[in-house]
Amino acid sequence: MMRAWILPSLLVFCGSAVAAGQLAQGSPGRAVAFLLVFVLLAGVNSPLVFPRSIGALEARSRSAADGRPVVYWRPGCTYCIRLRFRLGRSARRLYWVDIWRDPAGAAAVREVNGGNETVPTVFVDGRPHVNPGHAWVREQLGSSRS
Repeated sequence: MMRAWILPSLLVFCGSAVAAGQLAQGSPGRAVAFLLVFVLLAGVNSPLVFPRSIGALEARSRSAADGRPVVYWRPGCTYCIRLRFRLGRSARRLYWVDIWRDPAGAAAVREVNGGNETVPTVFVDGRPHVNPGHAWVREQLGSSRS
């Protein structure tokens, strides 16, 4: 779990260092701007943005039981972040699998994407959909058996 916080912590540390440098040069406005940008980047890359990831095997079995889609993603992926934000609260109803933390999830994504780890890859009823639109994913949630 601590590994997930390394990048956000590093971003906050670097932002603080850059802001301190700007303050030392007498630019408090630029210091605040830099710090805000780095804190925003840290927040986007933190585990707080995405629902808790589960393993690919568990996600597949849960999806088979209730019909909810499984989203394979990775931290820092702008397409994954965009999908997550556009889904809003309904994103919590999906099963999220972090392919960097789950080798079985990474293998599933590579298998359907010609060896590439292209995310987000969304599985609905066992069929993969690479980088689908948020409206389509939300529609699939509405038609799930849950």
